[in-house]
Amino acid sequence: MSESLEKKEYYTNLFDFYESLFTDKQIEYFKDYYFYDLSLSEIGENHNVSRAAVHDTITKMHNALDNYEKNLSLTKQIDIYFNKIEEIKKTEKNMREALVIKVSSLQDETIIS
Repeated sequence: MSESLEKKEYYTNLFDFYESLFTDKQIEYFKDYYFYDLSLSEIGENHNVSRAAVHDTITKMHNALDNYEKNLSLTKQIDIYFNKIEEIKKTEKNMREALVIKVSSLQDETIIS
């Protein structure tokens, strides 16, 4: 089950959001595979199950994570939220800069008068 770095990042991000929806066994297999970089065979040995059972569990978790995200869109909503925060920060910065310029020009007018 060789995966690209992007796919691993994708599933670990989804797992962060949806971990509580899985059983303890599923969570252990997932963490062993993604966070501790154990092979399917090593996980199977550690949990006294076959490699195929671990593979099946990880595959089912991928499908469940995809389904949860498709239906709930939590990661998309978080991305939207953080983008809005960045927009607000940029607007605040622009307003602050405009205010500094305005105050400076008022001070210059006062000094000249």
